[in-house]
Amino acid sequence: MKPLRNQTTAVSTGARAGRPPVSSRSSLEQLGFELFARQGFDGTTVDDIAAAAGIGRRTFFRYFASKNDLVWGDFEAQLVRLEELLAVSRPDVSMMDALRHAVVEFNRFDPAEVPWHRQRMELILRVPTLQADSTLRYASWRAIVTRFAATRTGLPASDMLPRLVGHTVLASCIAAYEHWLTDTEAELGGLLDTAMRELTAGFDR
Repeated sequence: MKPLRNQTTAVSTGARAGRPPVSSRSSLEQLGFELFARQGFDGTTVDDIAAAAGIGRRTFFRYFASKNDLVWGDFEAQLVRLEELLAVSRPDVSMMDALRHAVVEFNRFDPAEVPWHRQRMELILRVPTLQADSTLRYASWRAIVTRFAATRTGLPASDMLPRLVGHTVLASCIAAYEHWLTDTEAELGGLLDTAMRELTAGFDR
């Protein structure tokens, strides 16, 4: 993948020069991130993104239901991937180790995609107007972990233990991501692995 700025600048210039407008979800997403970087999330409208892409509002909404959805990308597909990673975990691996392996693999990215993903997480974790939407997405992610814990423990998903697993695993991942955003030298996978190991150990010192 080329650097984000180069890709989106080419798209914007192409629209002004009369060449074909943006015609893919990924290109529109990248262009949106370029505008967010220049104008801020709150200072960028759907109309701004559509105009820069050389498309109309209706076309934008064929790709994304809202500006918030653009930030999260294809989140539903990612939830499916998380479920698949947990489904193939070996039964002889402990529940927490299985969750740790799945979390690290789920958050593995090609090095070329890391700057783009960092920008996405900066928005998700730090833009106040995205927090309500983030809460709903987190709930969907947490529910998958909770169901996995329920299956492994033989308890209903409504029991406190599976719920506790779901909440604490999510909190560990968010803590790792927040640290990653403040330390540009840190490696995301290592932070997630460490956070999950600490959770498994119960912070015992």
